[in-house]
Amino acid sequence: MARFAVILTAAGRSTRFGDAGRNKVFEDLDGRAVWLRAIEPFLKRDDVGQVIVAIAPEHRETFMRRYGANVAFLGLTVIDGGAERFETVARALAAVDPECDFVAVHDGARPCLAREWVDTVFDSAVQHGAALLAIPVVDTLKRVDTATGQVAGTVSRENLYKAQTPQVFRRDWLVQAHQKRIETGSLVTDDVQLLEAIGKPCVIVPGSPLNLKVTTPEDLVLARAALAALPQPERKGPANPFAAEESMWIGDFPDPPMGRV
Repeated sequence: MARFAVILTAAGRSTRFGDAGRNKVFEDLDGRAVWLRAIEPFLKRDDVGQVIVAIAPEHRETFMRRYGANVAFLGLTVIDGGAERFETVARALAAVDPECDFVAVHDGARPCLAREWVDTVFDSAVQHGAALLAIPVVDTLKRVDTATGQVAGTVSRENLYKAQTPQVFRRDWLVQAHQKRIETGSLVTDDVQLLEAIGKPCVIVPGSPLNLKVTTPEDLVLARAALAALPQPERKGPANPFAAEESMWIGDFPDPPMGRV
């Protein structure tokens, strides 16, 4: 059976979230922090051997104060992320257990992920070497002249998809892709882009609009509705050290009264 490491990228600065000092992955979503919701679908799997959470260095102290008990209880590995997403993933890759054949990269700000979607994208990655969740673009796309604010053209949406996470890769492919990152010569926005640069195939697995990314405070409202609408799998017992029973979940710990950041 293939063995997976999961990298949760939670090192963003939340610059579009609103109030300075607020981190979107720490926000409450129906009783648990967004990042905790994001890792839940990976915790009760016997094919997941490691979960790595990458946090911005300036948020590390707050993160460990609030969630240190969760980290210890769930056996998570916490690392400092980089200034850019690709740097964060590269740092996490260096901490991946060599016994893991595959690496799944998931956004810490995507808290509405169904376990059955994880099943499908994991299976596809094993079959093809790499796979990602994605959904077709359904809106009309406009190219805009930002200097004037005027529409400059309409972009065909044929064969266009919106990439989601998790994105899952053979570990050796992802390591090779990051080693050759400098050759892309462009801004890197996800890891599939790096695989494209080295000519490795990656297949699309149908995602869902429910698998949204929290970027603004308004997205939290949508996430609450999406969370309630997720398909619910049959309950299974824990299969590995990461798999805490629901009744034993430690939960989200608020800051001490004088220590809020």
